[in-house]
Amino acid sequence: MVENAGRTTNPPVTEADPNHTGSASPLLSDAPHPARRIVLTGFMAAGKTTVGRLLAQQLGWPFHDADLEIEAATGLTVPEIFRIHGEPWFRELEHTTIRSLLAQEPIVLAMGGGAIEDPRTRDLLFGSEPGKNPAPIYLVHLEATLETTLARCGPLDSAASTRPVLADFANLEKRYLARLPLYRQAHQTVQVEGLSPVALAEIIRLHLDLQPRV
Repeated sequence: MVENAGRTTNPPVTEADPNHTGSASPLLSDAPHPARRIVLTGFMAAGKTTVGRLLAQQLGWPFHDADLEIEAATGLTVPEIFRIHGEPWFRELEHTTIRSLLAQEPIVLAMGGGAIEDPRTRDLLFGSEPGKNPAPIYLVHLEATLETTLARCGPLDSAASTRPVLADFANLEKRYLARLPLYRQAHQTVQVEGLSPVALAEIIRLHLDLQPRV
């Protein structure tokens, strides 16, 4: 067992890295986090949508997946958007979508794996936007190794058609390593290996001292 944020937690749970660079994420304190907005981040296939939906069910909160919201709004899949409009166009829409979704509470939100790269989104998540009051948002990083990611994605040829990042397989590891320090700015990082989605959702809920819906 290890100590985290003044409470005893299971080994997979860690707190934000105090040595990170970029937007500052507040470290956890002994008091329960007041967030009514829980956001899940992490590389593709980490389980953000599955765990987020389960966590929302446990809490009785609405759940949203940013990628699914974008697909519903555009009538296109994410790979189609990348192909037709390009990644920069998608990233702009992604940020706008996340901002709109986080205007509501309570909410559990699963972000796409690349959303964390936008500094505007990081400022939104950590409540450090210029002229804005800090928002009670709690960011959780589901951390999977690259090996686990590839195993979960399945055969590369078929997976690349639904996951645009895999279409640039030559740079996959570079992209993974570049994003990892950004993911680890989260208030909480949970290692996914060896844990079921239900267990991961429970770890997050218990860490926040949130009561399940009766």
